[in-house]
Amino acid sequence: MTELELLIGPEQIRAAVQKAALQIDQLYKEQELMILMVMKGAICLVADLMRMIQVPCTIEYLRASSYGARGAERGELTIQGLDQINCAGKHILVIDDIFDSGITLKGIIDALSAEHPASLKSLVLLHKKLSRDVVYRPDLILFEIENHFVVGYGLDYKEHFRGLPGIYKLL
Repeated sequence: MTELELLIGPEQIRAAVQKAALQIDQLYKEQELMILMVMKGAICLVADLMRMIQVPCTIEYLRASSYGARGAERGELTIQGLDQINCAGKHILVIDDIFDSGITLKGIIDALSAEHPASLKSLVLLHKKLSRDVVYRPDLILFEIENHFVVGYGLDYKEHFRGLPGIYKLL
């Protein structure tokens, strides 16, 4: 049986999402926003956030993977779905669940930049406190956490625990 320790409760998450919604409304005042969700981890965050923001928005999604052949070691970053999205001239907010090594989100931002959006920002639910080789920092961060393996609120362990209302450290 897997043991979990609560790190961030549902009410803390709700308050942080509400604060982020207000920031987004200020950033994109009188503009249409395209939310670009990184699947599957950002699904809970995007679902809650889109109900709180007031600016008009559309939602698109993509999948990103950077695991090698054995599934445990870092491999080449692949982004699926980018070719289906028209980014040119649009205000884009990329939303991801966790900023760990930074390679995935930086790769997505670099790929989107080449498509000439009007503006491009990123938001992450969790930002791990650790040193990175990547020189990039998300524009909006809801929570800073230590370097733990976490689940809940969209984050999973082997596709399990995504539906938990809080964020838990896997023990």
